[in-house]
Amino acid sequence: MNDRPENSAPGPAPAEPSPWNVPNALTVLRILLVPVFLVLLLVDGGQDMTMRWWALAVFLLAMATDKLDGDLARKYNLITNFGKIADPIADKSLMAAALIGLAVITEIPWWVPVIILIRELGITVLRFFMIRIAVMPASRGGKIKTVLQTVAIGLFLLLRPVAQIVPEGVTFALLILAWLTLVAAIIVTVVTGIDYCAQAAKLAKDSRGGGETAAGGPSADRPSGDGPSSANPTGPDSK
Repeated sequence: MNDRPENSAPGPAPAEPSPWNVPNALTVLRILLVPVFLVLLLVDGGQDMTMRWWALAVFLLAMATDKLDGDLARKYNLITNFGKIADPIADKSLMAAALIGLAVITEIPWWVPVIILIRELGITVLRFFMIRIAVMPASRGGKIKTVLQTVAIGLFLLLRPVAQIVPEGVTFALLILAWLTLVAAIIVTVVTGIDYCAQAAKLAKDSRGGGETAAGGPSADRPSGDGPSSANPTGPDSK
């Protein structure tokens, strides 16, 4: 006699949601807004204040879609493989366009986008190689980094247009705030990059140790399922 409940039998794995959904549409919109933003920012070498206001508006709209698409995807279980790939591409493209654009119009020095973009590219490549070993866990520092970068870029986009309508002292205070935020963003960017490298080295070391244990037989001191993959069940931080 089989006492096993009928509803305990394993069923088929749930199908992935269709990629044709609102969160993915917002991600695609964000990608399409990147060249629009860059053109608006670079009009007349960044000296056209009307276009600067529009560039700021497009940047803020694009960043709003970044939060909205993630919230919708999680709330309604609309996470797809397309979204996992396209979302970080959209985010990094927008940040790269903003940093390079601000450097082109000499609002920030070139070493700022160089440092940030080398970190972003390096960590992206690192995750690509590490995925064969384990999924690197989400980082709170990565989210803080994104917020600081967004605020800093927004302030620098705002500085020149605001300077036309507010007292000089207010403009100077905004400039100080923008630089303090940008420096904080750079520090967090570098520190989180170093932290990801340290995580990757530890995961690689643990993976080699696990392989040696498996080759030599089961270890009495090592619980079943221990290893980088089980220790890091969360998905990678796309930021």
